[in-house]
Parts: sequence; C-alpha cells; structure tokens
Amino acid sequence: MNTLPSKKTTPIRAALALSLAAALPASAILAPAPVEAAAGDLDKAVAALRGISTMKADFVQTDRNGQTVRGVMTLKRPGKIRFEYEKGVPMLVVSNGKSMYMVDYEVNQVQRWPIKNSPLGALLDPSRDVKKYGKLVPTSHPDVVSVEVRDTQRPEFGVITLIFARDASSPGGLRLTHWVALDSQNHRTTVRLANQRYGVAVADSAFTFRDPRRSSRRPG
Repeated sequence: MNTLPSKKTTPIRAALALSLAAALPASAILAPAPVEAAAGDLDKAVAALRGISTMKADFVQTDRNGQTVRGVMTLKRPGKIRFEYEKGVPMLVVSNGKSMYMVDYEVNQVQRWPIKNSPLGALLDPSRDVKKYGKLVPTSHPDVVSVEVRDTQRPEFGVITLIFARDASSPGGLRLTHWVALDSQNHRTTVRLANQRYGVAVADSAFTFRDPRRSSRRPG
C-alpha cells in the first residue's frame, strides 16, 4: 500500500497492505531491553488465530506518512473480513473468503487480489501455514508476543508482523492487538484496534458490496 484514503482523497491502492494494531501497555513501550519469546508462543499464536471465529473492532489505520482513517472491522473465519471506513471516506475493503476487494466509490473502481497475495493472507487464508512462514521476534514486554510472517519464495506477498498480548479472556489466551504490514515496495501500514468483540453473530452478507462499476453505467 502506498497511501491511505483520506476525507479528501482516496487513492485506488489504499488498504492493500492493511494492518491491525492496538495500543500496548505503557510498560511495553518504556521497557528498553528486548524480551525473548517464551517456548511454545508460536503455537499459542497460531491457536489464537484459529480460535477467532468472528470478531468486530473499531480501528484506526495509519500509513507511512502518518495519515490516519477510522472505521469498523468485521472478521469471520475462514477468509472473510470487512473494513468499513468512517463517513467521508468513500472506500471499502472486503474479502468474501476467496478474494480481497478494494472498492473506491469516489472514482467507481474496484481492484481484486487473491487472499494469499495480500499480507492479510496470514490471518485470512485458511490454507496459509502461519507456523511454517512465521517466526517469533523479540518484544519489549514479556506479555507481548510478536510473530513475523513472510514467504521467502514469494516476496511480492509482503511481510506482516502480528502482535498479541497475553489475555486469558481472548481466544487461545492471546489477544490480537495489532499487526504491521510491509508490502513489496516497503510501504508500511498499521491499523490500531479497540473495543474488540469476539464470537458475535455475523451474516455472510456482510462481506458483499455494491459494485460502483455497474451503478455508474448509463442505461443501454
């Protein structure tokens, strides 16, 4: 992703390398020394991802230039996700379980990618082996687990770093607090989550969209 949509502009490439994040405890930010991950944390992270059946959360998405947009994220495994942006941002990012769509209602354009080609594939693609492509990386707090996922054979898929906080009330005992996505052009994107709700009822119709290319065509 090169840039993010704003209330004035909505570049068509916005949101390709979506990433999720939430504020970490202050102690995690202040601790200067890296903390090595505990044994078994990679397995716990995989279990935490697989343990999310559905989730809704508020998000704040930030691009490499510091530009931010807000919205609501809805996730349903396997493979479905929707990023509904705030009023004034005529853009939608949605996956129906097979493909990721970036819909720009300002210019009536739609772009599509297979889930596996997006950094979000680490979270959404049911066939993606997170443990095979992921590795633990040191963090600044013992209650924070960081997993970097990349396919060295397919660098065009980018890199995503998933961040979890230990939380007994969350699926798998780890709460997905944020991730940072880096695309093949080294463009970084972060999205901060808040107010996560797990196990909520989500209809499959939430992962459809109005195609602006059809509605913009003149009759005949």
